[in-house]
Amino acid sequence: MPTLHLERIVKKYGKVKAVDDLSLEVRDGELLTLLGPSGCGKTTVLRCVSGFVRPDSGEIYLGDRKITEIPPQKRGIGLVFQNYALWPHMTVFENLAFGLQIKKLYKNEISQKVGRALALVQLEGFGDRYPRQLSGGQQQRVALARALVLEPEILLLDEPLSNLDALLREQMRFEIAQIHKHAGITTIYVTHDQTEAMVISDRIAVLEKGRTMQLGTPLEIYSKPANKFVAGFMGTTNFIHGKVTSVDNEYVVVTTDDGVTLTGRGRELKKGDEVDVAIRPESIKFLSPAEAKTTPHEPNLYEAEVVRASYVGELIDYQLKIKNHLIRAKGEVRTPHGAGERIVIKLDPDQLAVLCR
Repeated sequence: MPTLHLERIVKKYGKVKAVDDLSLEVRDGELLTLLGPSGCGKTTVLRCVSGFVRPDSGEIYLGDRKITEIPPQKRGIGLVFQNYALWPHMTVFENLAFGLQIKKLYKNEISQKVGRALALVQLEGFGDRYPRQLSGGQQQRVALARALVLEPEILLLDEPLSNLDALLREQMRFEIAQIHKHAGITTIYVTHDQTEAMVISDRIAVLEKGRTMQLGTPLEIYSKPANKFVAGFMGTTNFIHGKVTSVDNEYVVVTTDDGVTLTGRGRELKKGDEVDVAIRPESIKFLSPAEAKTTPHEPNLYEAEVVRASYVGELIDYQLKIKNHLIRAKGEVRTPHGAGERIVIKLDPDQLAVLCR
């Protein structure tokens, strides 16, 4: 059952639709990420859910309760801001206790709840410190604990890691995922970082121009993109344009203007459709001369020229040329190829997405 349900939400700023007829369900206990580029509407959706922005039309339900007109403080929602918003003159304990004091709880109950929240974010013993005495990652965990201590029905996180450096940001992704797993609270997470979304999410909603382009698990979003926007936004992708020449169930054969034939997976396509074939760099396999000789008639087998080879640590980032098409590929460091070298590559048809234009 959905904990949160958004029904045909519209929000305009002047003539611009920040959110355009968006419907979305967030399941009980899941972490759903709103992912998209700047200006796609993800933060506006979060503000509509929190109550800080009122939609022009549509309804928002929390469980079986309609909350569209309810003020923020009465929605039972916890919010973690991008800039943490900790009170600098209060200790960590006082930051967490403030909301509980407003609820007029007894002191011993406040102490117990604050202690449990700090333990959940692994900050036991930090209650007497001030925010200025904490690292960025510790401040982020305090902000998370302050939201969790109020035991909200749903938790909203708005770009919570954007102010951290790259290494700490990577560490905090896993910590937030672990905290969510232990807390079990329904969570909406907003980010523009694809890797971040892939690591922490149960499901991802990819947004563009206020609409949901695709909703699914990280694996579904990455390996079976619904359209060219999703395929291009979710990491590095090569696109080759062509026309459908045949369809066999989900397997589609595409031919380009210069005669390259590609076989991939696609839906609801027919002969003659103009399409884009999405090819992930990591799905390109480099064949040895012996392997190339034993598989001469398999689909998606090509001779390619190495245009560029860039060593990037754990792999080599290649630019390859197949006839008139330039594509990026990732190869192993132990078997390097140099610029100008001619090689044989294979593309797995199950990993190629054929997308309608």
